[in-house]
Amino acid sequence: MKKIILFDLDGTLIDSTEAILESFHHSLRTHGTDTSINDAMITSQIGHTLETMFAGVGVKSDQIESHVAVYKRYYREISCQKTVLLPNAIEAVKEAATFARLGIVTTKTGLYSRELMEHFGLMHYFEVLVGREHVENPKPHPEPILKAIEQMNGAIASVWMIGDTRLDIESSKRAGIECVAVTSGYDKIEQLFTLTDIIKNDALEAVKYIAERV
Repeated sequence: MKKIILFDLDGTLIDSTEAILESFHHSLRTHGTDTSINDAMITSQIGHTLETMFAGVGVKSDQIESHVAVYKRYYREISCQKTVLLPNAIEAVKEAATFARLGIVTTKTGLYSRELMEHFGLMHYFEVLVGREHVENPKPHPEPILKAIEQMNGAIASVWMIGDTRLDIESSKRAGIECVAVTSGYDKIEQLFTLTDIIKNDALEAVKYIAERV
């Protein structure tokens, strides 16, 4: 049975921190929202949905939808030019493709994620991409992972997830699959250790670890 590897994006394969921060601040300025919200407050929540992130910095519930809409419009304009692949990301994807079927499971908007991966010339390696708009319940709920597995007609026993946050680990556990955490992203290693002891430096190391498992 061929393995399936599902990759998270932000902090796992790509670094779009600059694009996220610029889009977030643009939305806050557009709405005249509290300018004391700093980068650290925003980056600490990357991995969550935009709705959760805006709520987390204190945006009122009746204004969140509008903030998200402005963010998305701006992000789409700048994301390709202000996003970079993480070190060893290309190598990780190419190595994984030699022995596994690949998918992407992200909390980012799927449409923009696909555009990014096409921009980097990597989308053709992936059979599916499950983004925020494709599910009712984002990570840490298991729905995004289970949806990807269903679309790939995969068997739970053959599936692995690679991600950089506790959201990825918890989603994997709840979906009944294995997860390799990486320290290339937004959660600190101490935070990852609260949920798993399978932790690697980056996606390539994670792929090599999976390749060695029967």
